[in-house]
Amino acid sequence: MNRLQKTLQQDKKLLSIYFTAGYPNLNNTVSIIQELEKNGVDFIEIGLPFSDPLADGPTIQTSSTHALKNGMNTALLFDQLKDIRKTVQIPLIIMGYFNPILQYGVEEFCKKCQEIGIDALILPDLPLEEYNTLYKATFEKYNLSNIFLITPQTSTKRIKEIDSSSSAFIYMVSSASTTGTQNDFSAKQTDYFERISKLKLKNPQIVGFGISNYETFLSTISYAKGAIIGSAFIKMISKEGIAGISSFIKSIRNS
Repeated sequence: MNRLQKTLQQDKKLLSIYFTAGYPNLNNTVSIIQELEKNGVDFIEIGLPFSDPLADGPTIQTSSTHALKNGMNTALLFDQLKDIRKTVQIPLIIMGYFNPILQYGVEEFCKKCQEIGIDALILPDLPLEEYNTLYKATFEKYNLSNIFLITPQTSTKRIKEIDSSSSAFIYMVSSASTTGTQNDFSAKQTDYFERISKLKLKNPQIVGFGISNYETFLSTISYAKGAIIGSAFIKMISKEGIAGISSFIKSIRNS
C-alpha cells in the first residue's frame, strides 16, 4: 500500500492541489510542494508540462508553455524531486500526457518515480485497454497507482471497468469542458455527482475541474471523497507567488 492509498482511507474529506512544475519560476517546484504540505493539503498533483495539453484550459496551458520556456522537462523534474522525501511526507502524483513518458521509457519512468517517492500517475490520454494490456504490470511492479478520469458522458459500464482497474481513486471530472472554466456547479453537474455516488464504487472519487473557492469545494465534498484545485491555484500563484499559498488554502478550507 502506498502513501496515496493510505491517505484515501482516512476518515476525512481531502484537498489536493495541482500546479505546473517549473512555473512560475523554474526552481519553484520543491518550495511549492513544501509550502502546500505545511498548509495542510492532503496530496499534490505535479503537472509535467507538455506542448499540447488537450484537457487543460487556458490558465494551465499558459503555465505549461511558460514552464517549458523556463526549461522544465522530465529529466529536470526528476532531478528537482530527488530529495523530496527528506522533507515531504504527503502523497505526490505526477500528472501529464503519455508522450513524454513514452519518450523517456515507460519502465525507466516508473522506476524513477519509485526511487523518488511518487505514489501515482494521472495520464488522461492513456486508454484503459492499452494500460491494462501493456503497462499495468509495470506500474504495479513499481507500486504506482494509475488514476483514470471519468466525465458526465462516461457510461456506467465504462465507469465500472475503470473502477475494477483502479487502485487508488477515480478522478471525477465535473464537466466535459476543459479545466478552469466555471465558478460554480449546475443542477446537471450535481445530478451527475449523485449518480456516481449511488454506484457504490470500490474506489473513492475525487472531483476536479471547476473547483475554485470554498463554496465549490464544499459542494464537491458533499458528494465525493475530496476535490482537486488547479487553475484557481495557478492564477493565485501567478499574482502572489509562494507567499500567497497559506491564505489561499485557508480560503478554501474556510479556516
